[in-house]
Formats: sequence, C-alpha cells, structure tokens
Amino acid sequence: MVNNQALSPAATSVEYVLDAVNAVAAYGSKTILHQLNLHIRPGEIYALLGANGAGKTTTLSLFLGFLAPQSGSIRVNGIDPGTHPAEARKQFAYIPENVALYEHLTARENVEYLLDLAGQRETADTIANSLAAAGLAPAAFDRRVSGFSKGMRQKVAIGLALARKVPALLLDEPTSGLDPQATTEFNRLLSLLRQQNVAILMVTHDLLSAADVADRIGFLEAGRLVEEVAAEGQDRFDVRLLHRRYAGQA
Repeated sequence: MVNNQALSPAATSVEYVLDAVNAVAAYGSKTILHQLNLHIRPGEIYALLGANGAGKTTTLSLFLGFLAPQSGSIRVNGIDPGTHPAEARKQFAYIPENVALYEHLTARENVEYLLDLAGQRETADTIANSLAAAGLAPAAFDRRVSGFSKGMRQKVAIGLALARKVPALLLDEPTSGLDPQATTEFNRLLSLLRQQNVAILMVTHDLLSAADVADRIGFLEAGRLVEEVAAEGQDRFDVRLLHRRYAGQA
C-alpha cells in the first residue's frame, strides 16, 4: 500500500505531462528500451509507431506503472508511476486495444461505476453530457454494453475520460479493427480531448490514422526512438515519405 504522506504532489504546471528521460527498461537480462526520451506537452497528440517487438508496449507499461525503468526517469504530470503508481494513475485514462467494460452494465452505469472506483462522483447530467460529447447516441446510454461494437465501446471509454478530466490519455492500438468511418470519428474525439489540453500518447500500427490526427509521430526501432516528425502546414505530413520510412525503405 502506498503511504499517502510520502507522496510528492504533481506540479501545478508541468511542461510535459508525459515525460521519459533516458529511460532504460528490461525484462530479466534482456534490455527492451534504450535511453528513451519522450516528451509530450498538454494538448499534444503523439503517435508512437514501430514493428512488433520494437518496445511500444513496454513504453506504455512504464507510464502505466506496470514496469519501473532500470535507469532514467518516467513522470506522469510530475509523478513517478514506478514509486507512486496509485497517485500517477489518477492523472491519466487508459484505453487498451480491446476496451474492458462490465458487460452486464449499461454505458451510463459503466461510466458511473468506473468513476466511483477512481474516487470521483459525478451527476447523471455530467455523465450523459460526457457520453454525448463522445458521440454515443442517447438511445445507447441505457443499453447493456454486451451488444456494443468496438467503436461504441471506445466512445464509452472516451466519455469516461471526458468525465474524469484527467491531464493524460494513453491509447494502445486504438483504431485496430475499426472501419474508416469509425476511425475518422475516433480521431475527431481525440481532437476534442486535445482542445481540452489533454496530452495523448497513442501506440499504433495505423500510419494513416496517426498522420490524420497526431501532432508528432515517433518511430521506435529495436527499443530506440530513432526519429520524430512534426506536423507542418495544411497537409500536416508527407504520407508517402512516412510510409517509406515506416516500411524501412527511407
């Protein structure tokens, strides 16, 4: 159990909400991440791309507090998730590839219950407004989520993130299995969270989706962040160049 008296509160204003400085991570004797430097500001969407085994999941595990770095530092809104995981987890929402909801509960009940687990009570109107802002049809608010599609489940999760008002959002392959229309809608929701100054880290294989919504794209290879590309101008990214880079042809 974490001793609350020992917690160092997050700074009231941090330059980077999600911050990795020279982070080295390993499982046993195998080093997975080498000197990772990753810095994400409030209101920024960062897409981390890489092949299987590149270290994307390990990067998420560091921020989630599931794994502590061997050296270097990890901070979530100024808090070390390795030493103070419970406090750090109050600073973010996490949406895995397959959104885990309580199947026998409705969308509204899921949000209410998960907020309660996080120690936050909200009115019925606030929960309904959050679900509506996430694009869930009002007719679905009181339906059991057991019959929801992946896109609808993600809207419930985004509604929860909106209601929690956390400074960071972590996403694991958020557009996997979504059709183009659902992907476009999901990216619209991320833009909504960006407007609320949320720092967003998404690990993904979906280059086109990342190019549509990300402010920066990072390429992870064999545990090393080898390149970052920032959006520029109306076209944002040269998708063909990004594709060649991602395919290892650049």
